[in-house]
Amino acid sequence: MERAQKAEVVESLNGLIGEAGSVVVAHYTGLTVAEMSILRARMRDAGASFKVAKNRLVVRALKGTAAEPIAHLFKGPTGIAFSKDPIAASKVAVAFAKENEKLVILGGVVGTTALDVEGVKALAALPSLDELRGRLVGLIQAPATKIAGVLAAPAGQLARVIGAYSKKEAA
Repeated sequence: MERAQKAEVVESLNGLIGEAGSVVVAHYTGLTVAEMSILRARMRDAGASFKVAKNRLVVRALKGTAAEPIAHLFKGPTGIAFSKDPIAASKVAVAFAKENEKLVILGGVVGTTALDVEGVKALAALPSLDELRGRLVGLIQAPATKIAGVLAAPAGQLARVIGAYSKKEAA
């Protein structure tokens, strides 16, 4: 690879990592091409990406980004999973690692916080951004429906009392 090509790769990786909400680093030794394709397809479906690049180039690309604290993880055959959603990359990587022991998660970073293996697994256990939005909308709507029910109850009771008196007088 020529110097200009290396500079392009470093610049590209720097941009991708700089925009990412989370980055997960994993060893992929022993994964077949088919398994790697499955992993990449799952990442794409979740809105994440999985890249393999030379460690020296990745370490250079990490300089000046929030992911710089994880530079020490890049030893051996490493791959990088990243996504704008802070949870998507870790969720897919942890799920794939459970199915296939050849993918070994080393750590990651969310924002400016470096994570170890357990931190990445804990992050993967969190609900996604869309799930959280759905829960929030449900929580906001629930009190409104309860308030409407409480406010309507006295009026309904009053109507039943008046209806009972009208039936009593008619009889």
